[in-house]
Amino acid sequence: MGDTPPSLNSQAPLPTPAVQKPTSENFPRFRWRRFWRLVLTVQSILLVANLFLYATWIVFHPSLGTTALVVLGIVAVAAGVSFVAASLLTWSYFNWLVRVIYIIAAVWVGLMSFCIFAACASWIGLGVARVAGLEIAPELIADGFFSAALLVGVYGVINAAMVRINRITVKLPNLPDAWRGRVAALVSDLHLGHIRNVGFMRRVVARLNLARPDIVFIAGDMYDGTVVDADACAQPWSALSVPFGALYVTGNHEEFSNRAGYLHAVASAGIRVLNDEKIELDGLQIIGIHYGETVDPEVYRALLRKAAISPERASVLIVHAPHRLPIAEEAGVSLQVSGHTHGGQFPPGSWVAKRVYGEFVHGLHRLGKLLVFTNWGAGTWGPPLRVGTNAEIVLITFETS
Repeated sequence: MGDTPPSLNSQAPLPTPAVQKPTSENFPRFRWRRFWRLVLTVQSILLVANLFLYATWIVFHPSLGTTALVVLGIVAVAAGVSFVAASLLTWSYFNWLVRVIYIIAAVWVGLMSFCIFAACASWIGLGVARVAGLEIAPELIADGFFSAALLVGVYGVINAAMVRINRITVKLPNLPDAWRGRVAALVSDLHLGHIRNVGFMRRVVARLNLARPDIVFIAGDMYDGTVVDADACAQPWSALSVPFGALYVTGNHEEFSNRAGYLHAVASAGIRVLNDEKIELDGLQIIGIHYGETVDPEVYRALLRKAAISPERASVLIVHAPHRLPIAEEAGVSLQVSGHTHGGQFPPGSWVAKRVYGEFVHGLHRLGKLLVFTNWGAGTWGPPLRVGTNAEIVLITFETS
């Protein structure tokens, strides 16, 4: 990985490389119950949504014959169950057939979201037309709105595939002289799995090598959490050539099952895994905490206390999600870098993400003495669509305040 300082290579041996499937051993019974409740809830919502689209379409196209109605009904039900069924398959199988099924189902969920807006707009448009006494054929109203929805969806697929390089400058108090003007690349939420994997990872590493940062921070969710060849997906990182290498912590998707296999694959590719610890590079304190240890506030607080962060000196905390921010601020962290939110990817997800994370959903913001930067991530989860957000890698230039 280029001229990596010895401190980035000195880490304890990691566990067996096998990425484990969810089992009763690493997925406790209460979590299985919660998991299946979630599956049933999501399945119910998707089925109702598709049946709503079916009902809207046939009402606005009254000339459809019996055969067409039956075919559309079957398609609506199949589409309604496709994403959950495909998602469950990805937990057990990784082959071309499952990948194709999952990609089609995931893309449809994204398109369906915009079609729901189109269906609602069609009903509103029909109501307005009737109140206004306008003689507009219902099918023309629906066709117009649904065509617009599909165009937006196609744009979303194309936009999600285009990873941008964005640049920001962060001013930190007491930044070591050696770090003035240096650049860190923040990469998160690659979600390597059935949609994006080895080829996508190669392209990301190539973009990083062209950008020539001094160090790379990988803030979790490198993997999607489904069955995948973790070693093959991580291997492109071995071609990374930056002075200080890359540092990695897990996200919530690596915590879906035993994370040991992911950690081994990443470390085997030459990336330094920060196992809830602090290191120092040319006077800059860099702390990495895995997602699982940030869920419990007391565990998280204890780990930051154990890291012995010196508030008088500049520090960077790599952690997956922009939550528990008062704990990081209390620990004296200068800058936290995170991902996780995706910005919600597209409406209505973007509205929900904004509601949950507020201003910290994306960009550089301050909480007391703590600066927080959240990026949108380079990949996607579920539907490979982005509307109103972009796939990004962020280059952070450090300056002293």
